Amino acid sequence: MKITLLTEDSIRLEPIPGPMTIEAPTAEQSFSPFHMMGSALAYCTFSVMYAWAEHAQLDGADITMDVSWTFADDPHRVAAYELRFHWPSLPENRIGAAHRVAELCAVHATLSHPPAISIARTA
Repeated sequence: MKITLLTEDSIRLEPIPGPMTIEAPTAEQSFSPFHMMGSALAYCTFSVMYAWAEHAQLDGADITMDVSWTFADDPHRVAAYELRFHWPSLPENRIGAAHRVAELCAVHATLSHPPAISIARTA
């Protein structure tokens, strides 16, 4: 698996054989918390779509995910995510089902229904 940092507000996930790698176009670009969140959404969505592909006897080896986000202020946060999948071998009549499967990703559900977060100091 390979995650590529495309910009400060986008990543791409590709199913490359071998160990998972994270690459950036320059050494100066860091893997930010926002890239981590986008990567989690991409990886989770890829995983459920790939599992569905195997079950449906489809080839999921050519699925790639692009995730981008926009920011909002007061407080500074991600305002919206856009996830786009590229799946050349997916039959046209299965596109709607693939969209529904993508929404089964637990990270998608978590972002759609935000959890409570508590912060406490430990001794």
